[in-house]
Amino acid sequence: MGAFWIREGVRGRDWQAVDISEEPISIQERREADGLDAHIPIILRDGTIYDPDLDRYFLDLPLNGARSRHSLRAHGYDVLVWLRFLGSARRKTVWQADTDDVGAYHRARRRSDAEFRISASSWNRAVASLDKLYRWAEREGLVERTPFTHRQIWRRSHGGRRAAIAGHNEAYERAARRSDVRFVDLPAYHVFRDVGLRGLTVEGAERPGARDRNGARNALFADLLVTTGLRLEEASFLLAAEIPGSDVRVERQRRVELPAALTKGDRGRTMLLPRRLLPAFDAYIAVERASAVAKFASRRGWEAIDRPIFIHRPPTAPTALHLVGGGMMDMEVVTPDERARLVICADDGTPGEAAVLWLTEVGQPVLPNSWEAIFARASRRCTDAGLSVRVSPHQLRHSFAVHMLAMLIQRRLGEVAAPAGAMDGYRQLLGDPLQQVQRLLGHSSLATTSIYLDHIATRADTVDAAVEELLTRVPGYLRP
Repeated sequence: MGAFWIREGVRGRDWQAVDISEEPISIQERREADGLDAHIPIILRDGTIYDPDLDRYFLDLPLNGARSRHSLRAHGYDVLVWLRFLGSARRKTVWQADTDDVGAYHRARRRSDAEFRISASSWNRAVASLDKLYRWAEREGLVERTPFTHRQIWRRSHGGRRAAIAGHNEAYERAARRSDVRFVDLPAYHVFRDVGLRGLTVEGAERPGARDRNGARNALFADLLVTTGLRLEEASFLLAAEIPGSDVRVERQRRVELPAALTKGDRGRTMLLPRRLLPAFDAYIAVERASAVAKFASRRGWEAIDRPIFIHRPPTAPTALHLVGGGMMDMEVVTPDERARLVICADDGTPGEAAVLWLTEVGQPVLPNSWEAIFARASRRCTDAGLSVRVSPHQLRHSFAVHMLAMLIQRRLGEVAAPAGAMDGYRQLLGDPLQQVQRLLGHSSLATTSIYLDHIATRADTVDAAVEELLTRVPGYLRP
């Protein structure tokens, strides 16, 4: 948290630097609680709770739309920066803020020198967090009015009458870029997987002593991300029992149901697992994972897991988990943290293995931050080999979305006849592929998925082929 440059004085001509990092306000990301409540942040001032009402607000967040630990963490840091700004630059507490403070905050965060400036999307996220806070405070009687200015948005109802809906926060920047999508083309991905993750040479040969000991596991994990569009947390906490075995009689991809608690927003969805990956999963589970399981059992690895949850061996595609000693857990409500604590026991109750799919060499779950480190190490390996390839797990989700959308649109061009009505044609051409990718990615809004349309232009080969296909269906078009 560096210094903010804040315009103060007559007509804002004077600049004053304020270092908000000196403000004695900090954040504690975890608290003593179970489940999602353990990830509710605590704002501290000089080591004690900043404000009891503010803490009560954070405790209410899971009931007000923040249903993932990532959302809670992001919300906490947005509020933290705002509180430090109010304390250092405005000499105010959270419930004393007014519209002038919001204006000064915008100058500090969006109109200062580039060194301290944040993006429009980051600003809008902060506004959303603070707007939620002050709307709650207004309902609770902690403030007379929020420091934000809102205007009503009017829409026509089904009866043709105009009706006002929730007010729009004027602090949002309308021209904010909707997304900074970074994706990897497939040739670059192959290089990253083979050289970075598997430790092969640029020519594809093995390098004795230089290969990653877990290269096959890591490459399979990357293949899973780039072919399914899973989020990092979703892929990290899959259970081994949720992965179907290979079956030569199955010709297409296998459907894997992702329970609500594993997905963002508790929406749940279906993952389409490519059939070609199933033999690789079989090999990983039978060899590398089996070796890790053996070490876990011999070293009593469950003792290193915080509050392990002992279960009986689940069936393939389980809908519920049976606890040792009695009781059941519905898979729809088992959180990612709880998945990492699951330990499968033998019939006599002896602990044997962690239930998650991806294990370290000693049988412990590979957590999302470990995957981030693995991808960073693989990127450095590519750089050392003279290759300008850097890949993060989330970029593979973007890559899946862009390539899948491009292919679906190209296929749709081959199915939809151009003269069949302009509006209906466009709906089929763009609406259906977008909706398919929306479902695969688990987006709650089609508008979120549509950002990938802007990036299909970089797929020149797909665009050219699609245009050629379209022209062949336009009446009167003749090939040269």
